[in-house]
Parts: sequence; C-alpha cells; structure tokens
Amino acid sequence: MRRFPVLAATILAALTLAGPASAQTTTLDRAAIEKIVREYLVKNPDVIVEAIEEYQRREAAQKGDRARLALTERKKDLLADSMTPVGGNPKGDITVVEFFDYNCGYCKRAHPTLKAVLAADPNVRVIYKEFPILTEESRIAARIALAAARQGKYMEMHAALMEIRGAMSRDRMMEAAREIKLDMDRLVKDMDHADVVANLAATADLARAVGVEGTPAFVIGDQLIPGAVDAKTMKAAIAKARKG
Repeated sequence: MRRFPVLAATILAALTLAGPASAQTTTLDRAAIEKIVREYLVKNPDVIVEAIEEYQRREAAQKGDRARLALTERKKDLLADSMTPVGGNPKGDITVVEFFDYNCGYCKRAHPTLKAVLAADPNVRVIYKEFPILTEESRIAARIALAAARQGKYMEMHAALMEIRGAMSRDRMMEAAREIKLDMDRLVKDMDHADVVANLAATADLARAVGVEGTPAFVIGDQLIPGAVDAKTMKAAIAKARKG
C-alpha cells in the first residue's frame, strides 16, 4: 500500500507538468488525486500486475541491450586474453566462453554436456573463465587450476576438479593435483602468483561488465546464455554463431 502515494504523486507531477504553465496544484488536489488513484487500483489490481510486468520487460530488454553492447566492447577480453586457458580446438572457427565455479553443482552438470559437444564438433574452441563466486573453496580451486596451467596441465586439473563429488575441501583438491603428477611445491607457490591473482580479478570484472550473474554462463557469438543448458541448446547457439 505504501506505493500508492508515490504512484499518485508521480501522476500528479506528470499532470502538473503537462498542464498550462499558470495551473496551480493545491494540497487538496494532491490528496484528491491520491484517493482516486488508490480507489482505482484497489478495484483494478490487475493494473498493478500489468505495470510491474511491463516494467520488468523493459528492464530485461535494456539489460539485454547493455549485455550485447558489453559483449562487443569486451570482445578482446572474452576471446583473446593470454592469461585465460583454452581448450577444445585452439584453431576452431567458433569459440565458447564458459564462466564457471568448481563448487557449483550446475557447472558440474554442464561439464559432461560441454565435453559431448566438443566430441561431436571438433571445430569448437573453448575459453575457460575461472569465476569463483560461491565459497572460499571455490577460490582455492580456481587458484589451483590456474597454477596447474603454469605446469601445462590445466585441462587435466580442470577435469579432475569438475569430477570431485561432495565437499570441495583443500585436501581433496590437492590429492587430485597429486594424482595428475603435478609438482606440488611449485603448485602451492604458483597459487599466489601475480598472474593467477590478476586473472581472477580480470575475469570478475569482465563477468560484471557483460552481465554474468551466476554460474555457469556461456558466451557463444553475440549471445550470453546463463545456466546449465543442454547439448541441443548449446549446439543451436554454435550453429547460429557460425551463420553470423
């Protein structure tokens, strides 16, 4: 109910601005208009729902426009950042950019989907954007993966972390690193390397800029696709991107 006076005042202001320059609106006029508006909305609550839906539609459209503009403006950061790991076919004609968190169940659900898409289409390049937003363990996992990249074993570490089920403790992640024969002393040191820290900061900034609000999220062509989409949806987005 608190929104009614605000709405009424907004309508009153609009009427005042739209009316003759000499028109004077009194306190009584304002109270009368607020009463009329309140009574109308009480009798026609669907108007409120319609107004909210229209507002949300416009917000979504504006948000989509901003995201598309950002995808264009930040294209180099999305597709050609030298610090970001690349998988699939590095020379593929289409690039899938994935923002993910190792502690995200939906990201782990999307992992085999992306693998299946890559197996079916050998001409797809994948850029892996480490975006740890859920827990401290998420950030530790991302640092481990990027540190493993410095030993040339990013994809092995990425797969191992994605395949951990249950709690993502540091001990379990380190055990996974040992299983793929990483130099553990170097790994621990590289987790704090300036390039690793810079990579995570740059990815967080990029995610905000292009409208990524959760994980997983995929950028394919000029589309930002949130959520753990199925293979059919991903393949359709790739086909659309190929057509330009």
